Amino acid sequence: MKRLILFSLAGTLLFAAAEQRTFTGVITDTMCGGDHRAMNVSPDADCVLECIRHDKNNKFALYDGKNVYRLSDQETPAKYAGQRVKVTGTLYEKTKIIKVDSIEPLSGAVEKPKASPGHHHH
Repeated sequence: MKRLILFSLAGTLLFAAAEQRTFTGVITDTMCGGDHRAMNVSPDADCVLECIRHDKNNKFALYDGKNVYRLSDQETPAKYAGQRVKVTGTLYEKTKIIKVDSIEPLSGAVEKPKASPGHHHH
């Protein structure tokens, strides 16, 4: 946690050199962010692609569970819409944009069959 805070502070300094990092999260769009329920389009992948297609101001983004980061690469994410991925790149704190170097799917990103006992909601 300490490194994250230090990085945030460094990002506010004008001369801070941005460093390449790895981010994991779900490919989404800047309009929906982490929640696609309002759009009533499922699955999430379809919602992301629909939203991107219908609004040219809407961009592919990475949602890491807390933050939505716009991605500099607006082509590669299309094939990973709604999926968990690993993005390697440089985050520009002020703009919340990740300059993408690579995007790869996370192994095990496909939902596993519901065969695990103990995950029942009563």
